[in-house]
This record gives sequence, C-alpha cells and structure tokens, in this order.
Amino acid sequence: MSTPNQHRQWTYYLETVGAWALALLWILPLLYAFWSAFHPREYAITFELFAPLTLDNFKTAWNQAPFARYFLNTFILVTMILAAQFVLCTLAAYAFARFEFPGKNIAFVMVLLQLMIMPEVLIVENYVTMSKLNLVDTITGIGLPYMASAFGIFLLRQTFKTIPQELEDAARVEGCSRLQILWKVYVPLARPTYIAYGLVSVSHHWNNFLWPLVITNSVSTRPLTVGLAIFGAPESGVDWSIITAGTLLAVAPLLIAFLLFQRQFVQSFMHAGIK
Repeated sequence: MSTPNQHRQWTYYLETVGAWALALLWILPLLYAFWSAFHPREYAITFELFAPLTLDNFKTAWNQAPFARYFLNTFILVTMILAAQFVLCTLAAYAFARFEFPGKNIAFVMVLLQLMIMPEVLIVENYVTMSKLNLVDTITGIGLPYMASAFGIFLLRQTFKTIPQELEDAARVEGCSRLQILWKVYVPLARPTYIAYGLVSVSHHWNNFLWPLVITNSVSTRPLTVGLAIFGAPESGVDWSIITAGTLLAVAPLLIAFLLFQRQFVQSFMHAGIK
C-alpha cells in the first residue's frame, strides 16, 4: 500500500512528464519551421543531420512579398491600439475604481459582458460601422474596434482598487488635480499591470488575422498575418522552405523580444496577477 509521500511523488512525476509532453507538442511546429527555413527545399520534409544550411529561403521570401511594408503596417497598428487602450482603459478604470455615479455597477457589468462576446461575432456589424465611417481598408479601421478593451478596463480597475485611498488623499492635499493624481499616483504604482497588459495586447494584435483579413484590401494596409497568408497561398506556388522562412520573419520580433526579456515578462505577469 502506497504512502502519502509516494502518492505525491508519483503525482509530481506524472505532472512533470505531462508538462514536458505538452511543451514538446507545442514546440514541434516551430522546430520544423526552423529546420525547413534554414535548409534547401529538397530537405524540407526529410531529416538529414548533415544537410547543408542556407539563408537563401529568407532572401527569396523577402523579395517575393512586401514584408517591409507588412512590418511597418503591423508596427503602426499595434502601437496605435496600445496607446489608445492605455489612455481609454486608464480613464475608465479610474472612474470605476474611485468615482461614484448613477448606474456605475450596471455600466461595469456591461463592460464585463463584453468579455463574454467573441470578436468574430461582431465582424459584420464592425464592418458595416467602418464602412459608414469610410475606414474600410485603413489601419485605423483595423484598430478602432479594439481600442476600448473590456479586459484592460477590468484589469486596471482591479489594480487601482488595491492602491490605498490615503495616497490619493495626500496628493489632493498637495493640490493635485484628478488627472495629476491619476498620472503621479495610480499610473506609476500600476506599472507591472501596464507592462503585462501591454505584452498581451501587442502579442494578440500582432497575430490577429480574421478581422484584418476582412477589412483590408491592399498591400498598403495589410498586416503581417494577412500578408503571410496571401504569400503562402497554394496558388502562389511557393515551396515549404520559403513559406516557413516567411513565417519566421513574421514571428521573429516577438520571439526575439521574449527570449531577451523572458524574466521581465514573467515578473510583470506575476506582479499583475495574471495567471
């Protein structure tokens, strides 16, 4: 009969094996992409340890599609969305955390209800709205539906509520206005939350595909995900080595950032309470 210690050990071993198995399943596509991108096309689906390495796939991919334009569009898009989310979510979260006004709880419940609605459900209505605003096939049209983030409002509101009221009272005694209190007291103390939310937002909108595919029609506005999908379409006749090279070009900024700042990423999520 097994003892409690033995049971815990077996549980630990099973959890460890399961975690490693899931990690391996997760990383296998990335490993294949690296293998295929750095080897000639004849080695894309065969594994030979001493197969020759090459960078020609990256050169070919870069020349066959306007990746420079796609990178610029994506950078403008994620920067615009993140800046708007920081401003709008901060103001809304501060109002929900520290102000009392009629219908406050109902308004906050409405914000929370947005978390339960998948963005794909609103694609048709969003497209109609962007069409009425004459924002179809624009970077602004891609980002506008995401600028008021319910998740950002909820996350910052919870953080602001943990900040002692005494700090705000002290700042008010010093003559600070509401905006000054928000900027000098709440924003600095919520820095880990801002970093964690910023990482989530940038990662999500860098990889967002369906809505940009629907709303964009030209190279001048397409982000990386849509450009990569068109680049890798079967009718383009591009082989797997070049497709995976283009894929690595698209994910390289996020991958490099994660590898360089992995510790800061984890610490930000831990301090912000995102599990």
